[in-house]
Amino acid sequence: MKKILVLCTGNSCRSQIAEGYLRYFAGDKAEIYSAGVETHGVNPKAISIMQEDGIDLSKHTSNNIDEYFDINFDFIISVCDNAKERCPFFPSKAKMFHYNFPDPAKATGSEEEIIAQFRLVRQLIKNYSQKFVTDNLND
Repeated sequence: MKKILVLCTGNSCRSQIAEGYLRYFAGDKAEIYSAGVETHGVNPKAISIMQEDGIDLSKHTSNNIDEYFDINFDFIISVCDNAKERCPFFPSKAKMFHYNFPDPAKATGSEEEIIAQFRLVRQLIKNYSQKFVTDNLND
């Protein structure tokens, strides 16, 4: 079984959404983890917009990359430029991927506009996750 780590700055939004979708699309083909170079807690808006799409993040935790140094990952996906730049040396032969998704937690405007930004980013991550699984886990 493949092991995948999704890496972001605070492990609160983008990496949590990606973890949820990768678990959904990969099924039993992979173990999915997510972490941040910092931990900010799981964003409540990320939990609620994922529930809209039938994926439960309510039991997810915000984890630091240091917790996973002993896991031999097959793939590491960074989902923001900050995490890619700040990622410490990670002793792994994992294949590295990077996609800089917008940070929905930085959205401004009315509550409706902020939720719309979360939904937009959710869809971008959903599309990326589905393609990632198709391209990398369907041996």
